[in-house]
Amino acid sequence: MTYIPKRVYFEKRALNYPLGEKLYNFFNKNEDVEVIMMKGNRVTGIPKETPRQFYVEGKNSIAVRVWKGSKFQGCKPSAHYQMPLVSGCSGKCEYCYLNTRFGDKPYITIYANIEDVLNRAKEYIEERKPDVTYFEASATSDPVPFEPYTGSLATAVEFFGKKELGRLRFVSKFTEIDSLLDIEHKGHTTIRFSINSHKVINKYEHATAKLDERIDASKKVYDAGYPIGFIIGPVILYEGWKDDYLKMLKNIKKKLGSTADRPIRFEVISHRFTSTAKSKILAVFPETTLPMNEEERKFKYGQFGYGKYVYKKEQLKKMEEFFVENLNELFPNSEIDYVI
Repeated sequence: MTYIPKRVYFEKRALNYPLGEKLYNFFNKNEDVEVIMMKGNRVTGIPKETPRQFYVEGKNSIAVRVWKGSKFQGCKPSAHYQMPLVSGCSGKCEYCYLNTRFGDKPYITIYANIEDVLNRAKEYIEERKPDVTYFEASATSDPVPFEPYTGSLATAVEFFGKKELGRLRFVSKFTEIDSLLDIEHKGHTTIRFSINSHKVINKYEHATAKLDERIDASKKVYDAGYPIGFIIGPVILYEGWKDDYLKMLKNIKKKLGSTADRPIRFEVISHRFTSTAKSKILAVFPETTLPMNEEERKFKYGQFGYGKYVYKKEQLKKMEEFFVENLNELFPNSEIDYVI
């Protein structure tokens, strides 16, 4: 089901671009959507009497802007650069790190000047030749829910299909990928799906596609010749977790079929949280049952200098052994990028 917001803010300059004009006309036709012209570039008027209300109403808001940057942000280790098509996400996952990053700006931003973004990507590709340059389109977003009316991913996929030394990748918890299936992508775009056990998705990943729907979408893009992958995470070690995650893996195997001869990449990420994230999560989801008891975790400094609470060493070892054994058995042609 296509995501439709309650309100859409337009930066005046965005209407000078084909995508901005297209979105303005699209949302103006919907009587249930409030269309607001921004004064300058500020988004105002989102109800915020409580953190919960601001979060929910922010998730129901889109800002259509012009990307004004001159440089792309880095995106190590998964890619060389972030690809700024969209920022933010319509999903309401309780554990999401974007709750911390965009806590004061929970709305979604769509960039109207995709031509400028792709031209900048072309410059990066030229600068790094003869090496291949990788771009990540979902570092701070999930662009898929908006694809039915933006077409931004389709435009980017087609662009990279023509670039011998350019590669695109993105990950999603959504399934609006039909517009990508007939594009001549040349295998230059990798589509990954973020998956989890039925229990974790149902309890914590609100307003996202169900597990079976994500797996069905992965089958579509696999059959369309795309390189695909799965991010399994955050893995939560609750009672009975092994049974649930094994059932999930077997379901993927069943849906993709025994003919899945092209490699599938897997990334496995255990649940972790920071003190800042915990406080923001509790403000928005005061009744959450996420396992965030610091005494049951190990404190560890991350690569960006801040501390986080991770599972203890023996727990992580059991998790790694479980996933390595079962992924190798069920998907012998595939590759495990990491288990952390």
